[in-house]
Amino acid sequence: MTTKTLTLSLAIAAAFATTLGAAAPILAQAQAPAASAAKQQTPSQLVLNNSQRVLTALEKRRPEFRKDRGALQAFIKSEFDAMFDREYAARLVLGRHGRGASAEDVKLFSDALADNLMDRYGSSLLDFNTQLRVRVKSETALERGLGVRVSSEFLRQGGEPIPVDYLMRRSGQGWKVFDVMVEGVSYVQTFRKQFDAELQRKSIRQVATELRGGRLQAGTAQ
Repeated sequence: MTTKTLTLSLAIAAAFATTLGAAAPILAQAQAPAASAAKQQTPSQLVLNNSQRVLTALEKRRPEFRKDRGALQAFIKSEFDAMFDREYAARLVLGRHGRGASAEDVKLFSDALADNLMDRYGSSLLDFNTQLRVRVKSETALERGLGVRVSSEFLRQGGEPIPVDYLMRRSGQGWKVFDVMVEGVSYVQTFRKQFDAELQRKSIRQVATELRGGRLQAGTAQ
């Protein structure tokens, strides 16, 4: 698996992070205050704090996650659900194929895509060097008031910085990520290109079913 693939997995996980150990029951009582605090943060603060949290969590819980992949998947899913605007992102991935699609079909596709990605790439995070620092470079408005782009870098010893951009929009629950770009490679654009041919021949529901059953696999840029 390439460095870019690993970094995309890590960047997505970092974007989803809202609490250090979201999968741990002991923190369940703290989730409401954490969510409230998150609403008060700027997009740049969310990116910086969440990236640092997920790196710390992966480092501290690496032995646990290596023994219990279920705990790792629960951790990633919790963060994904909390911070990623999966259905808005799914509509962007579907593009023209999603025009007029029902909310139910879009949700089926978004859930299947997210679960496929987490199943396939979640374990790769355990092999990633978490001895990194995160630096936020800038926060700029997107055109037509669609949200903001937060540009950041993963700083690593003995290597060039890895640029990671987060595209975010405000929802009723605060700022959420709808696209992640690693070294200029977009999550949304990658999967829009990958699934275009399938969606020309099949319905959204059929593609979602094949993703869910493993007959189709979501792949990242190589």
